[in-house]
Amino acid sequence: MAKDKTLFTCTECGGTSPRWLGKCPSCGAWNTLIESVAEAGPGKNRYSGAQFAGLAQAQAVMPLAAIEATDIARTPSGIDELDRVLGGGIVEGGVVLIGGDPGIGKSTLLLQALDALQRAGLPTLYVTGEESGAQVALRSRRLGLDHSQVNVLAEIQLEKILATIESMQPAVAVIDSIQTVYSDQLTSAPGSVAQVRECAAHLTRAAKSSGVAVVLVGHVTKEGALAGPRVLEHMVDTVLYFEGDTHSQFRLVRAIKNRFGAVNEIGVFAMTEKGLKGVSNPSAIFLSQHSEPVPGSCVMVTLEGTRPLLVEIQALVDSGGPSPRRLSVGLDKDRLAMLLAVLHRHAGVACMDQDVFVNAVGGVRISEPAADLAVMLAITSSLRGKALPQGFIAFGEVGLAGEVRPAPRGQERLREAAKLGFSVAVVPKANAPRKPIEGLTIHAVERVEEAMNVVRGMG
Repeated sequence: MAKDKTLFTCTECGGTSPRWLGKCPSCGAWNTLIESVAEAGPGKNRYSGAQFAGLAQAQAVMPLAAIEATDIARTPSGIDELDRVLGGGIVEGGVVLIGGDPGIGKSTLLLQALDALQRAGLPTLYVTGEESGAQVALRSRRLGLDHSQVNVLAEIQLEKILATIESMQPAVAVIDSIQTVYSDQLTSAPGSVAQVRECAAHLTRAAKSSGVAVVLVGHVTKEGALAGPRVLEHMVDTVLYFEGDTHSQFRLVRAIKNRFGAVNEIGVFAMTEKGLKGVSNPSAIFLSQHSEPVPGSCVMVTLEGTRPLLVEIQALVDSGGPSPRRLSVGLDKDRLAMLLAVLHRHAGVACMDQDVFVNAVGGVRISEPAADLAVMLAITSSLRGKALPQGFIAFGEVGLAGEVRPAPRGQERLREAAKLGFSVAVVPKANAPRKPIEGLTIHAVERVEEAMNVVRGMG
């Protein structure tokens, strides 16, 4: 009996090689080639034939100015925070990929959204490949979705799923999850690179041709990235990530890619007994409730998409040994080391023999450099054992020369802080508003040492 021919497929890019290699010849990634059985076939691909024989007809082209463009119609999902991340609602024929850790709430959120859409009069379909229909029904009862009319299909074969979508023509179809779906055209197992890529391509094509909005649930790897080939993220219109600790009550849904809206928007949810509920004032999550100001704490205003959020930065400076530790949670570790050097050189605050720990409260991750000034003021406050004043906020990027650079959309940040009752702000000079903001005293600074002097003068 002839032995099945094997191929080695890259898990990163989907490229193939006839033999195992340490480095993928297509994308250069290391140790990503996995053995799989080659597909039997005559060797022709979908691009062979007439196109390369010169028999294809030339197609008509149009200049951009002549193409009629209208605003995309959106259907609200019934969950305001989800609509914010999607850019206003669900788009007809759009394909959304949502990923996150196991048990974080992906299926819960989508079942709630489908139920809200169905109650608004739209036909919906929930395709489950990981649970039985009875398990989905039990979850809907736990979530308080009584008498829900969401249609459920427990199936993992792609051809049957596509036939059901074609016959039902739902407004929204959820595939939970894409890693469990397989096509009869391929012999590899569900979840393999070839199956995930091919099934996602067929579902995307069906969505575009029929106008059905498709939501794909994706598994994640140990590192937190979406499992399967990276081409999966390129195929879809929108990529959403669930963030947050499963032990915490709060979850963030972040848009990484969105062809129909802004990226880096976030939706904030609280996990309750009745499922995920949107949080209207998320700043309250990321602020500790201190009865009195404490040393080592400084509040900053960060931007998540179009939404300004107040986040508390906490620092603890403690006497270290010969090799002091530098640890940050929610902020870049390398940036912390750089800020400590700037603090020493330009503000005369030395932490060479001290352990320095920095944390962003609430499990939020801050990637923008506007947190620099707040981090430095929190470190100085902890080192001196002196709390910053009540109602104090700061933001601004700090350069290696000690200058304080402006943060984008500073006016919105200041207005958000004033709205939540903050009264004193230290900000870059370029972010100082032309008109005073009621209830907010603003100190505009150009250099780090100026900011330190302002804070000392408040004590």
